[in-house]
Amino acid sequence: MELRDADGNDTERIGELARSAMTAAYALSPQQLDTIVAERFETDALEDTLGQADSFVLVATNGESDDGDDEGDESEVIEDETVVGFVEGRVEDDRGELRWLFVDPEHRGRGVGTELFETGSERLHENGAGHVTASALEANTEGGTFFKRLGLEAIDEREAEIGTESFVEYVYADPDAVDESTTTEDEESTRVDDVAVTDADLPGTEERDGRTVAETDDGTEVYLDRETIESGVKGPFVAAYTDAERTERYGYLCSNCGSLDTVVGEAERIECADCANTHAERSAEAYDDSYL
Repeated sequence: MELRDADGNDTERIGELARSAMTAAYALSPQQLDTIVAERFETDALEDTLGQADSFVLVATNGESDDGDDEGDESEVIEDETVVGFVEGRVEDDRGELRWLFVDPEHRGRGVGTELFETGSERLHENGAGHVTASALEANTEGGTFFKRLGLEAIDEREAEIGTESFVEYVYADPDAVDESTTTEDEESTRVDDVAVTDADLPGTEERDGRTVAETDDGTEVYLDRETIESGVKGPFVAAYTDAERTERYGYLCSNCGSLDTVVGEAERIECADCANTHAERSAEAYDDSYL
């Protein structure tokens, strides 16, 4: 396996690899998958990324190199080179981020993903990054486990707009290197590792006798459990109960708009009827080491 910078000749293969990797490991609808590929991995989009001074794309290839056959010929001949993985890196100010780390499903379990992550991180530091993060969509059923096996922790959750679709995206970092600058004040995001949300985060609620209370449209009081939350693309959903002891579940309160008019649909997908905030339950598929 060899790593090198991608060039214009790699764009078609990168797009193919991205689609096959997401099909194998992402909990996405066909429409969502098509949107991501079109917006991020079509030739024009990739060429734009390759042309940016603050970005790079590393590719891993399985090509074997051989010295030239002629005596004294030190040229290198690449035979049957195929891109089997890639990662995109970007430095902004002193922050480096790795995104879209993909490995060909047929080449999992060979250390490709780990090598891409480690080399990409080194490149970001060389390019001036003071600290490095990695990101993965919530729909990526293996990405979180992969980064955690490398010693990273989820430090942030944000909304990612890709085309006409909205996705929840998690940010991972080395916990020993995390500081307050990792999460900027202007990001509309919710910390994944927070165990609760504050009353200030919950519009239309009030505190009574140490309990957070909200009212439905018909005046029914419900009690919120700020430690039982589910992620949403615009803000978390907080569990609501009809009794103060919180034994009878009512549903969820949307922290984005304060509405209790939420429904849980297929695949445990929560949706707010007022502001269209949504949550897609993570895949229950078993994880393994193949992503590494």
